[in-house]
Amino acid sequence: MKMFMFPKYITSVQQIEEVLSRPSDATVESVAGYNGDIMILGTGGKVGPTMARMVKRAMEAAKIEKQVFAVDIMPMPELEKQGIKTLVCDMLDIDAVKTLPKVENIIYMAGRKFGSTGTEWITWAANVMVPHNVASVFTASRIAVFSTGCVYPVVQLGSGGSVETDTANPVGEYAQSCLGRERMFDYYAAEKGERVVQIRLNYAVELRYGVLVDIAMKVFNSEPIDITTGYINGIWQGDVCNQVIQSLVYASSPSSILNITGPETVSVRWAASEFGRIFGKTPVFVGTENGKGYLNNAAKANSLFGNPTVPLGTMIRWISHWIKNGGENIDKPTHFETQNGQY
Repeated sequence: MKMFMFPKYITSVQQIEEVLSRPSDATVESVAGYNGDIMILGTGGKVGPTMARMVKRAMEAAKIEKQVFAVDIMPMPELEKQGIKTLVCDMLDIDAVKTLPKVENIIYMAGRKFGSTGTEWITWAANVMVPHNVASVFTASRIAVFSTGCVYPVVQLGSGGSVETDTANPVGEYAQSCLGRERMFDYYAAEKGERVVQIRLNYAVELRYGVLVDIAMKVFNSEPIDITTGYINGIWQGDVCNQVIQSLVYASSPSSILNITGPETVSVRWAASEFGRIFGKTPVFVGTENGKGYLNNAAKANSLFGNPTVPLGTMIRWISHWIKNGGENIDKPTHFETQNGQY
């Protein structure tokens, strides 16, 4: 497999989007081998546009005549301009879901996290009712479902991270609702023959948001960094999309589970110190590491897909340069410090 030639620095939003949406050779091969079209549900979030663009680019690279559908509650004109068929659908309305194309391959990305505390009923509707509606309609499809490593409990650093066979034990209503999302798809996979792979992700990273950006911004702005949660996982968003597209082949009935994250367990203190070295600033730390965190062991995915194409050091270099030069920030913190489930 040929290696990507990545730039030393990324200097524009357009360049971010281009680098993020590059399909790997394995992704191109996977898309070429899938029967039928691909539909992405919940494309309007942080990762969805990257996913849609990558699928489209993979189809073009494979020289195949398949359609990629992008579905969300709001119009997506920028994706439409790129030859992606966009559809507006309120997926809380099961009758609206029934009007969507009956494609064989679905990447499910709809969900809610930020702002869950105080409006928990909206979170439960988005994370459980919508999955029920989708799962009940697309029983003949295979579906890669975006979930979260937060359905696992916080674990000790020495555990090596949660693995797919560990028992789910979510903390807080957001994480509980995410397990509810999984269980809706689990039901239709076990009882109706739907093929499902649950993607438990910790955490997608690019230059405008993500756990490394959270740490870097605090260092850059001389804000205190709570290191109670002293260790985190992270993976380049483009690698997330490549692995998820390829994971459709592992969708099964009953459903399967796949942890996706980077191969490292990253010390928050170390990452902050690296950003401090680059920025010429001394990080300000508060709290004391308790040796726990939401840590996923992605050895299974690593054995299937290989190492991520963008290593940790490259992400740190890109993010540092982006922040130093005033690059935009999506302003959606991950709240990686949280261990009590309150988001």
